[in-house]
Amino acid sequence: MLRSLYTAASGMTAQQFHIDTISHNLANVNTTGFKRVRPEFQDLIYLAIRRPTAPEAEGAGRPVGLEIGLGVCTAGTHTIFQQGNLQPTENPLDVALSGPGFFVIRGPGDEEYYTRDGSFKLDAEGNLVTTEGYRVEGVESIPAGAADISIARDGSVSYLDEEGEEHSAGKLAIVRFANPAGLEKVGHNLYRATAASGEALEVDGDSGEAVSVEQGYLEASNVQVVEEMVKMITAQRAYELNSKVIQASDEMLSIASNIRR
Repeated sequence: MLRSLYTAASGMTAQQFHIDTISHNLANVNTTGFKRVRPEFQDLIYLAIRRPTAPEAEGAGRPVGLEIGLGVCTAGTHTIFQQGNLQPTENPLDVALSGPGFFVIRGPGDEEYYTRDGSFKLDAEGNLVTTEGYRVEGVESIPAGAADISIARDGSVSYLDEEGEEHSAGKLAIVRFANPAGLEKVGHNLYRATAASGEALEVDGDSGEAVSVEQGYLEASNVQVVEEMVKMITAQRAYELNSKVIQASDEMLSIASNIRR
């Protein structure tokens, strides 16, 4: 009965973590470029009371053993990098990635970050920057008098000067990763490369990789509200069931302790 108390407690802890993850997904349902997170669970170790044995020469073996599990634990959180819907904004500096890629951002300390959030701006010096003021890699400064800023599907940036002459301002740096789920989230819609994600690989349009830049659009969060609500109901019911197991175990212990009365 004591084992059931600890096993049910591990189940309640796991479902609480599940609810925490769902609440984070729902809180970011309107966050540009946000990718939903899925918790992953594993069963804990087993207490082997009797192990299965092979048949012996003079007698039958035991084809099955006798063991009891000790609960559940959270194994990890998996980020689902499924494409979000593209929403039109009519802002020429808003860009969205269609396909598996990331914009490269130069952050504090000259460190490289990566993002799917393409809501870019121009700072006082004409640099293309994020909302936090971090510079977007691959694009040169654009003069103050520039007009008709154009961003092609391959990421090339151009503009017209005051005399109507077209100039190139470079090309947005776009990279991909062998394991994007291994990227470290650092907040502000930014990711950092890790040993698990692998090194950033430059996306080359000539290699046939299906990644394109859409000007005047932003990628919406890929969180599905109805799906998250269903998961929340399931997690809540599982939490309640584990709490009932604790109540039942407590009642059984109470009965056992009062046998002599």
